[in-house]
Amino acid sequence: MTNQNLHDGALLPAMLRTSIVACTLAAGSAAQAADELAWKFSGFGTLGAVHASTRSADYTSTILRATGAGASERWSPDVDSRLGAQLDVSQDRWSAVLQVVSEQGMTGSYRPRVEWANVKYQVTPDVAVRLGRIALPVFLAADHRKVGYTLPWVRTPVEVYGALPLSSSDGIDATWRWSAGAMRHATQAFYGRTDTELFDSNRLRARGVAGFSHSIEQGFLSGRASILSGRLTTEVGSEVFAALRAFGPQGAAIAGRYDIRDKRVAMASAGISYDPGQWFVSAEIGRTHTRTLLGQTTSMYLGGGYRFHELTPYLGYAKVRANSAISDPGLPLAGLPPRLQATAAIVNAGLNSYLATIPVQTTASAGLRWDAVDNVALKAQYDRVRPTGGSRGTLINRQADFRSDQTVHVASVALDFVF
Repeated sequence: MTNQNLHDGALLPAMLRTSIVACTLAAGSAAQAADELAWKFSGFGTLGAVHASTRSADYTSTILRATGAGASERWSPDVDSRLGAQLDVSQDRWSAVLQVVSEQGMTGSYRPRVEWANVKYQVTPDVAVRLGRIALPVFLAADHRKVGYTLPWVRTPVEVYGALPLSSSDGIDATWRWSAGAMRHATQAFYGRTDTELFDSNRLRARGVAGFSHSIEQGFLSGRASILSGRLTTEVGSEVFAALRAFGPQGAAIAGRYDIRDKRVAMASAGISYDPGQWFVSAEIGRTHTRTLLGQTTSMYLGGGYRFHELTPYLGYAKVRANSAISDPGLPLAGLPPRLQATAAIVNAGLNSYLATIPVQTTASAGLRWDAVDNVALKAQYDRVRPTGGSRGTLINRQADFRSDQTVHVASVALDFVF
């Protein structure tokens, strides 16, 4: 994304912080007013194409996609392609931002979505409060995870960033910026809710999304640590849970263990980056915890590259593992009448099909970035993706012949730009 705190000089390349066009309100020879209205318009986009070697599932950048590369299309433009526009307005202590992004959603359409829409008040030079739709301050690239140009690689590592596919929430936050010696700090508290369209009229709702984030900067070093929690509700899997409950108390207990109705979800993450200019390295780790179909996971990535003028070759490694079971024996079949045994077996298979979506996967990546002209970058990337342990990993649209523990080779090209 374009940085939501553009007026605060956050961590984005200088070409994204373009000059603000001022509208002079004073007339004659009087000096310009201190509270002069200022505005700017900016945007970003990615034109991408991705090929995957499998026909048994789709490779994609987020589970909030309808299709990807593999089962749906040999070469897919939907994995990474997007277009975004942002308007910033400020006057004295007040400022506002509106960002709209068009990318494929779970319904398959590219209907534009309001990513940010909030008003900020600068209480003091060091304290600011925002109200509205705000970027969730989780992960190093929280403020610009959708702006491919700001990333050295084609996309953020799916094993880590896929743990929180939602990138914004509706609510309020407060940020305190302070310094300790040469190190600059930003401490942020936030509270809100989200409501996201999924598929087949299903929605993903999270209320009471609350947490803290702390960022640091010193020289070439930057880092961020975050925690959040909220209560999650969705109808995904409801048909399996209804069938389980029909088998009495034992089935109801299994359904209660996994259904996603007003269930607590918690997440913690930490990341660090060092970029002196000629080279760079970054690493992040995250952990999610919830007693639902979503399971509990730990994820990490490590990546770096070296800049040779306009060319930047880079490498990366990412991994996600499950801290909870990705299968369940389900309903005991022994003792059931033959007709009910068949039904119970189908219900158990349905439950385990959902549990197999808890990701267990590794990805090794290599790529090359070419900054051909100002504000435009061309990237090519190879990913060796391997879901393991019976999990489908981060793949979607799994087909009947899908098998875990098989390597998927992914080739991506992307043209990123900002304006």
